[in-house]
Amino acid sequence: MTATGQSIATKARTARLEARITQDLHAALKRAAEIQGRSMTDFVIAAVQEAARHALEEAEVIRLSLEDQQRFAEALLTPPEPSPALRRAMKRHAQLLRSE
Repeated sequence: MTATGQSIATKARTARLEARITQDLHAALKRAAEIQGRSMTDFVIAAVQEAARHALEEAEVIRLSLEDQQRFAEALLTPPEPSPALRRAMKRHAQLLRSE
């Protein structure tokens, strides 16, 4: 399914992708597609879509160790007191907002 809820099969395919591959890879893709009962095109599209989803997730999702999760939660629940420099910055910011 896509973000709009359409499956790959029902969404219009207008973009084109071409790649030069070795004969060995071509044979492997063909065999894998046959095993799954798919066309090579459908097999490659599904594989590329999954690889793209995985790459995007790896880039966009932050994973923390259990220890780091606990530190993060603790910092959110009991933040340190603002430093003098931060207090001055907050005061200047509030003054700027009032003057607009």
